[in-house]
Amino acid sequence: MSFIPLQPDLPLGSPHERSDAARNRERLLSAARELVDEFGAEALTMDALACKAKVGKGTVFRRFGNRAGLMMTLLSDAESDFQRAFMFGPPPLGPGASPADRLTAFGEGRIYFVLENGELLKAAGAATRNRFDVPATKLSHRHMEVLLREAGIADPWVMAMSLTYALDPERIVDDVRVRGISPKRLTDSWRDVVARLMRTA
Repeated sequence: MSFIPLQPDLPLGSPHERSDAARNRERLLSAARELVDEFGAEALTMDALACKAKVGKGTVFRRFGNRAGLMMTLLSDAESDFQRAFMFGPPPLGPGASPADRLTAFGEGRIYFVLENGELLKAAGAATRNRFDVPATKLSHRHMEVLLREAGIADPWVMAMSLTYALDPERIVDDVRVRGISPKRLTDSWRDVVARLMRTA
């Protein structure tokens, strides 16, 4: 299973990206982060970013493609760190632990990742036609499918999709911020679901 970047935009510092383009990209991302910090993700539109960064709207669209591309670029660094952790990092999240322990750690880690980046994740998902086709979501699904198959769970692809729904950013953010459910209750519930699932293997 290979690393899948969140989106195809050239990373900052890429040898193929001119230094002036790299500076322009970071300036746009800095302005975008300021807008999100000050007004929330819903206020981050292509027009608002162009105004904040004092560039033409065409520059923003050429850089990111659309609002979903902008959201996913903002998430890219955090997503990459999380992906590296579950693919190559130390156990129990990374290789070396049992499938059950890795799946438990993955869900717990993802819940806290969502709570840290929830507004951007929700906005990125809402701006795409199918949030389950986002590369990061597809990689997470594939990772869980592999762990479930290793554990001997029947129909691991469908079960991984069911678990993907359980980790839906919009639901997690709503549970905590609107319904007042503590993050610990969510992680305890995830741990219980995985334990019950593994008993069926």
